[in-house]
Amino acid sequence: MTMMNARVQSASRGWAQRAAVAATAALAAGSALAVNDLKGGPGVNQLNLHEPVTNIARDQMWLHNFMLIVCLVIFVAVFGVMFYSIFKHRKSKGAVSANFHESVAVEIAWTIVPFLIVIGMALPATKVVVAMKDTTNADVTIKATGYQWKWGYDYLKGEGEGIGFLATLDTDQRESSNSGHPEQVDNYLLKVDNPLVVPVDKKIRIITTANDVIHAWMVPAFGVKQDAIPGFVRDTWFKAEKVGDYYGQCAELCGKEHAYMPIHVKVVSAEDYSKWVDGKKKEIAAKADDPNKVWEQAALIARGEKVYAANCAVCHKPDGKGAGPIKALDGSPVVLSDNHLDQIQVLLNGRMDKGMPSWKQLSDTEIAAVVSYTKNSWSNKTGQTVQPAEVVAARK
Repeated sequence: MTMMNARVQSASRGWAQRAAVAATAALAAGSALAVNDLKGGPGVNQLNLHEPVTNIARDQMWLHNFMLIVCLVIFVAVFGVMFYSIFKHRKSKGAVSANFHESVAVEIAWTIVPFLIVIGMALPATKVVVAMKDTTNADVTIKATGYQWKWGYDYLKGEGEGIGFLATLDTDQRESSNSGHPEQVDNYLLKVDNPLVVPVDKKIRIITTANDVIHAWMVPAFGVKQDAIPGFVRDTWFKAEKVGDYYGQCAELCGKEHAYMPIHVKVVSAEDYSKWVDGKKKEIAAKADDPNKVWEQAALIARGEKVYAANCAVCHKPDGKGAGPIKALDGSPVVLSDNHLDQIQVLLNGRMDKGMPSWKQLSDTEIAAVVSYTKNSWSNKTGQTVQPAEVVAARK
């Protein structure tokens, strides 16, 4: 009896343990599903195309559905006739195969019918493709330059002309991804520090190119995807009909951090866009520096700390230790060297064999500041200061 009670208790404990494990798994599954649809971006278990907010995207969705229906009708018709023939004319029912060599009517039918189907599919497709390529009469023209691994935006024409900035993956999301236990957020790996801002109901022309390898600028809600190729200029356009935030990603495999190259477009009203342009131009004017100015070391290091946090900390880490193939700056011979030109040249020209992109898009003062910061941070107490004039000379 005692042995039986022991077995019952043991079985009860085993059941309780399995129940606890199942409950834990259920909670884990629940937390995994805590992510919601992202407005203007991907949805949970998404099967269809993104909700369109431009005429082009709407036409693409219609074309997609139309092609699916045509293919489904052809599939049902062809396989329906085939299976009907197999069933109706099977040997067990005494069917005898017809013996003939050709049929002019059949030859004409299976030539004309597919031709008409192809024409019926090609006409609406051609109309959409032609509309996609019509980048004339744009209200705002923006150049999108792909870098490993971020986007650079330059407003070339229209309201906002002269504005330029870089858009990089949010540092917190990058660190969350590197931790191996990313935070469950709706905009995971889609948040950037500087979103592209455009006005609603205005035709926006996007000119794409790249600085290093092939990238692709894609925002599904706009129906836009255009390759960005080094040495070439391509263009596309969109006209967003709704205010909001819209997301995309680089759609060309561009290297080990391809997944860390998001696109965030903020569509705002005409009034808000004008306010943003005014604020951005004031910000740029405030940052405009005289490259001949001689800076005090403390001010230059303080400026460099901000430049490093915005552009360099993502790869080299806030503590300068680097990670994996990314070289550490703390204790680096190049950083510690008295020859300032070595480090300046790395920033200006990059070291693609080491995964280091060019940062020549930064101003002379920003480059001088970040070099001075790295030479005097962490264990790098060199006491050296690099002035903007040295960067100016290195660019020549």
